[in-house]
Amino acid sequence: MLSAFDARPIIEFKQRDKSKIESILSFGDKVLVGLHTGTLRIYRINEPTVEAAHQNGASHSPDEPSSQPNVRPADLLREVEKFSRRAIEQLAIIKEANILISLSDGYVSIHDVQLYALQEQLVKTKGASAFAVTSNIVKDPTTGVPSIVSRLAVAVKRKLLLWSWHDTELSSESPEVTLSAAARTLTWANGTNLLCGLNSGYVMVDVENDKISDVIGPGGIGGVAGQEGTRFGSVGATGMGYMGMGSWGPKPLATRLAEGEILLAKDINTLFVGPDGKALDKRQVPWSVGPEAISFSYPYLISLQPPSKGTLEVRNPDTLSLVQSIPLQNASILHVPQPNVSLAHAGKGSLIASDRCIWRLASVDYHSQVEQLIGNGELDEAISLLGLLEDALVEAKQETLREVKMQKAQKLFGQRKYRQSLDLFTEVSAPAERVIKLYPRIVSGDLAPIDDAVASDNESVPETNANHESGTLAQNGDLAKPADDTKRSAVGKLKAESKKNASDTSSIRSWIRGDVGEGSDTGSVLGKHSETVSSDKPLEGKDLQTAVLELCTFLVDTRTKLQRYLNPDGSLKDAVPDSPDPTNGTSNAAFDSLLVTSSPNDVDREQKLRDTAKLVDTTLFRSYMLARPTLAGSLFRIPNFCDPDVVNEKLLESGRYNDLVDFFYGKKLHRPALELLQRFGQANEGDMAPTLRGPKRTVGYLQNLPPEMIDLILEFSEWPLRRDPEFGMEIFVTDSENAETLPREKVVSFLQGIDLKLAVKYLEHLIHELNDLTPDFHNRLVGLYLERLKRPEDEKGAEYGDFQSDRERTEWREKLLSFLRASQQYSLARSLGLIPRDDSEFYEARAVVLSKMGQHKQALEIYVFKLKDHEKAEEYCNRFHLSKVSPIPTTEHSRALSEPDHETPPSIYHTLLSLYLNPPPPQAPNWEPALNLLSRHGSRLPASSTLDLIPSSLPIKDLESYFRGRIRAATSTISEGRVVIGLRKTEMVESQALLLLGDENSGGKGGRNRRVVVGEDR
Repeated sequence: MLSAFDARPIIEFKQRDKSKIESILSFGDKVLVGLHTGTLRIYRINEPTVEAAHQNGASHSPDEPSSQPNVRPADLLREVEKFSRRAIEQLAIIKEANILISLSDGYVSIHDVQLYALQEQLVKTKGASAFAVTSNIVKDPTTGVPSIVSRLAVAVKRKLLLWSWHDTELSSESPEVTLSAAARTLTWANGTNLLCGLNSGYVMVDVENDKISDVIGPGGIGGVAGQEGTRFGSVGATGMGYMGMGSWGPKPLATRLAEGEILLAKDINTLFVGPDGKALDKRQVPWSVGPEAISFSYPYLISLQPPSKGTLEVRNPDTLSLVQSIPLQNASILHVPQPNVSLAHAGKGSLIASDRCIWRLASVDYHSQVEQLIGNGELDEAISLLGLLEDALVEAKQETLREVKMQKAQKLFGQRKYRQSLDLFTEVSAPAERVIKLYPRIVSGDLAPIDDAVASDNESVPETNANHESGTLAQNGDLAKPADDTKRSAVGKLKAESKKNASDTSSIRSWIRGDVGEGSDTGSVLGKHSETVSSDKPLEGKDLQTAVLELCTFLVDTRTKLQRYLNPDGSLKDAVPDSPDPTNGTSNAAFDSLLVTSSPNDVDREQKLRDTAKLVDTTLFRSYMLARPTLAGSLFRIPNFCDPDVVNEKLLESGRYNDLVDFFYGKKLHRPALELLQRFGQANEGDMAPTLRGPKRTVGYLQNLPPEMIDLILEFSEWPLRRDPEFGMEIFVTDSENAETLPREKVVSFLQGIDLKLAVKYLEHLIHELNDLTPDFHNRLVGLYLERLKRPEDEKGAEYGDFQSDRERTEWREKLLSFLRASQQYSLARSLGLIPRDDSEFYEARAVVLSKMGQHKQALEIYVFKLKDHEKAEEYCNRFHLSKVSPIPTTEHSRALSEPDHETPPSIYHTLLSLYLNPPPPQAPNWEPALNLLSRHGSRLPASSTLDLIPSSLPIKDLESYFRGRIRAATSTISEGRVVIGLRKTEMVESQALLLLGDENSGGKGGRNRRVVVGEDR
């Protein structure tokens, strides 16, 4: 059991002294004792408030020799014999007003605190049964100046009398409040609310507003005021209601706890309420016998059992468990000084008294108390105590609390309460390594012991005897140490113990025990009685599945915390910010605890952080594969730090090849992924992994690779291109940024090495869709067109294949001609040199290139004499004429028709007509296409030069259509000119009229001839 307090007798009456103690009061280093004779004794306490022995966590009995044997615990300073005529029932002090208040003979009296002389007896308090005082700092609502307000409340039968002091001045007002029944106890809930304990229950009185509210709660403690006859009222089991019998019932007790809570107790029934009197949702204190008195000595709830038992019980107000029981013979009075500054000062100098003896409670050092609880295996109590204590009172409180919670989580895990265990691990941001070690090799991997069987055979814990009240850790022979050896903090000792048992906690076998009793909590914390375990049930089957599912939740939370510090590429983010709460995993301490091992070096921290992330992700992968295999794929589609070897082995074993490819892609291990895709993509129908069969997955994978990996793309794109060229080309021609930014020269050369048609398709994609104007690509496309067309038609099995039909060959030739006409980037001379001179298939292509070079006569000679296609020759002239014609004014056009021919350059039609009528030898004149040309395009042929070409033997009748067209064109031009001249004259007249006369609109523009009158205003 815990040693929270050490009770030492400080005042003991001698045998010849027949006085009896009725009341006690402690303030400063003095103790005031009120006797049944009305005498007041003043003692001075000589021992320090907290002894050095208590600082070290030791607990000494009163029989041990003191370090100062010649100094008595207390000296009698003064005895005031006529302080009161009757027994002094209650004492209190208002330090700010420098007064002492006493209750005796049914009156409340005020005395001087220095001289103990009577200043005033409050006559109105005749018949008083109890009083209560409080002092609080209150700000003035108008000025905002703080002042100390002290209040005195006195219970006189059914009346409540109130006095108040502002600093040292007594207020002239003394209000009264009438209750429904006589108040037996008074307790201040805060500076303005007073809790009154009646026989029928409790009421809360607001002394400022005179409002009374009933305290309602379960168990019969609360109720409507004035309703006697309840279980806790004055009426007994026989139904007697005689006047005055109420005092026989249980006394209604109350005490303030931390954080504004108030405990109400009546017999064995209890109720926790807030400062407003509203009941709180907390269970009752498990008292077997109703206490005589209760109080709060920080941070514990203490209760004094009836004198017949003479026991002081110390309980944790949070867990309500009994942590210490101190035997004090015939003790009946409990006094705890009111805290002045903080609850941390409460309990300093708490006193317990019997009729003839006074004991003083000395708190054992909190650090030692925590060690005692941990050593006794009471982890819940240790956690609760650390939560109750202020940070300044315990060295490294947050780290210690975190360590204890992790050990509690291990205990819960050993009890196979996996959800509670992992939730607690998550709450404190436990190191992943520590949690993973609790699992067998199938989950923990290398963190598991080398040989589980050997580990289980050799697993034992030496049997030791632990002192339950020594408050020190004892394990593996490290028994209780001297009280003065406390340099190591609690968290340091805990971590040291954890290191000692590193081999024991490396797997589930280390600490899962068949008997989890009070002597054994975890493998890293010493139990009361350690036992040697011969065999353990391994974690397997359904238990393993359940534990692994809870581990997944913990690991996902840990991944989230690691991402605060680690970038997806493995680099460390900005410096870790400090946090006031290390338990939430965001402070430097918690950050270091996430690592496999902590290091002050930033470079090492970065590496350790990566190692931790690798451990977490790899274990999460193992857990998914064991418990939820379908979730493994989702882990690979996000940045992760999984161990590639582990993932590769596990996924190959389970045949999850798609997930393996996704993992390789996420880890940028592209070559293994592509090798795997190639192996299964080229497999036969009967082989495994049907979803990976064929080039589809490989093509999709290569499309997502960046241009920097062009060599890898080209290497693994060959087999899809050979197996399905049309689909394989999607790697290079798909509408994506990666495909458009590939090194194009390398791609063209690679595709040309596989198949000329693939290179042509890629070049057409670059030029026509991506508008690539690189001359080299244009020249190469022309060359590839010609290269395939120049191959003999009957050649089969050639390097670049052959056309499947004449239609395909014609389409290919048309594409060449269209490209030659449209492109402006290819080299004309180079292309002309590649085109065969005497091959009829390439005559038109040669004509197109000659046309681009400006050699129109040579181009027309090919159409007229080699191709003998007069329509294409005329079409060529039309196309050239339309590209060169430009709109000119009609007057200039009519002038051009009337000017001599030598001033106008010969048109393209004139060149074609000359080839028809005056062909070079050995060609003969061709009259029919020449006359057709004159008939359709006569207006575009100058008359003089055209007539010079026509031989004199040609009949005039055959030239009728030419002359008619020529005359019609000239007449049309003249008429058009006349119309234009008339329109321009009309426009000029309108402009002149507007200039001279202005417009007709009011307020519009005025003309030059308008008259203007100049007056005085204008």
